[in-house]
Amino acid sequence: MQPLTQCLFLFSTHSCNYTCTHGMAFTLQERQILGIHGMLPPKVESQDIQAMRFQKNLKKMTDPLEKYIYLMGIQERNERLFYRVLMEDIEELMPIVYTPTVGLACTQYGHIFRKPKGLFISILDRGHVRSILDNWPETSVAAVVVTDGERILGLGDLGCYGMGIPVGKLCLYTACAGIRPEKCLPVVIDVGTDNETLLKDPFYMGLYQRRDRSQAYDDLIDEFMEAVVEKYGQDTLIQFEDFGNHNAFRFLRKYREKYCTFNDDIQGTASVALAGLLAAQRAIGKPLTEHRVLFLGAGEAALGIASLIVMAMMELGLTQAEAREKIWMYDAHGLLVKDRAHKTDANQEVFLHDSPGTVQTFLDAVNTIKPTAIIGVAGAGPLFTHDVIKAMGSLNERPIIFALSNPTNKAECTAEEAYTITNGRCLFASGSPFDAVTLSDGRVFIPGQGNNAYIFPGVAMAVVLSGVRHICDTVFLEAAKTLAEQLSDKELAEGRLYPPLSNIREVSLQIAVKVMEFVYAKGMAFRYPEPLDKNGFVRATAWNTDYDSLLPDTYDWPGVSFSPIK
Repeated sequence: MQPLTQCLFLFSTHSCNYTCTHGMAFTLQERQILGIHGMLPPKVESQDIQAMRFQKNLKKMTDPLEKYIYLMGIQERNERLFYRVLMEDIEELMPIVYTPTVGLACTQYGHIFRKPKGLFISILDRGHVRSILDNWPETSVAAVVVTDGERILGLGDLGCYGMGIPVGKLCLYTACAGIRPEKCLPVVIDVGTDNETLLKDPFYMGLYQRRDRSQAYDDLIDEFMEAVVEKYGQDTLIQFEDFGNHNAFRFLRKYREKYCTFNDDIQGTASVALAGLLAAQRAIGKPLTEHRVLFLGAGEAALGIASLIVMAMMELGLTQAEAREKIWMYDAHGLLVKDRAHKTDANQEVFLHDSPGTVQTFLDAVNTIKPTAIIGVAGAGPLFTHDVIKAMGSLNERPIIFALSNPTNKAECTAEEAYTITNGRCLFASGSPFDAVTLSDGRVFIPGQGNNAYIFPGVAMAVVLSGVRHICDTVFLEAAKTLAEQLSDKELAEGRLYPPLSNIREVSLQIAVKVMEFVYAKGMAFRYPEPLDKNGFVRATAWNTDYDSLLPDTYDWPGVSFSPIK
């Protein structure tokens, strides 16, 4: 740990609760009333100065994990200051509080742990989940993000260490869409881990046992869902995050008609990827229905994206069968075809095709199927090789290349590789951020980041404000169309397929408004009276970072005098 970080750590562990809310911004009266006068330096400091100090300290740090630790420490001590700085520099700081650095933080969670930020519910707590929820200090929770840590980004089973993901997601609920932070609850369901390294790590903070895959696991999830709704209400949003493929799909099917729930890895990823394709069709001038898409990977992300593409194509006039014929998938066992030796699961069967011939590699699949777009979601590293990218450039005037796997070292290719090999003709998007690319002829391309953060905060804000009980896939179709509409022609010409992350707050609010309009129009909203001016309502509701006054209300009693009677 760097000396500066060590000093900040020691300070944070010894500061009292009151001084952790405003820092030196407490007025003299507030300090006197709260009994903290003298516990702070005499200067009453503005939030502007606090933010300047915060930003200056961040700029001194070069290590992303050190920045993460510092940022999370500020969140613990001064929540409004944390969100102000995050919102003002979201493009720079999102990769720290979210992917890719949050993945590194999860792998080191037990080593950098300072203060719990959510609820830890273990398989040993069966029968007592409601009492654990009762221990959470906030009584009015509107949104829960829950993980069991089995499939954290592209890093695999991190068990209890997965808590960093719900914490990071909910940071973006607030920073991007203005959902009040006290309305958000991060949760880890700890049922053990199959990660051998963690089971031997003395700093691991979860259960030292193999992952429980028995009926007890399902019973615990059932109990958790029931307890959340019983405590916080039927319209409480429950977002599933980074569950293993098998559990992700079956829980989505099991719970979507019973609870207000969605799976971001399936539906959020699908929405942001579709938005990128809708933007690409603007650049190419070729309708979505004329594209052929080849996926590298056939798990929850690929299947979620494919299903939403099919829905979008059907809206444009294709039948479901016609749309599915345009979707192909290639996984670790080869191309998904009807006669392949390796067994496919039920979720993949709708995308099985007759074999197109001998396909032994992903490059063979590209040359045989001749896709207009390749989408990488396998989390297996740089499998969009030079030859694959070159083949896409030979087959298409404007090849679409989406390397969406996270974190950065799991990406299928870099932005520089995609633009250089195709001589700037490709339409590129990635899951993790890449810097702008300058080609030898001086052209500059700004790669789009297909980040779920464009989608889930705005959708969540709309769902929470509208009282939606069940979230259908058409909500994510509407969100995708709205996101694509936010991209200007100038930004599209720069190589972007998404608006700049610096505009994500406005983009999220626009998505919240459009989704609100959609759910009320379709009778999916249950919060009445319906706001007539939904745009004004969303913006007025969005949380801001101004400090609240902690002084008691004062007022005069009209006509009453406390002066002595003469």
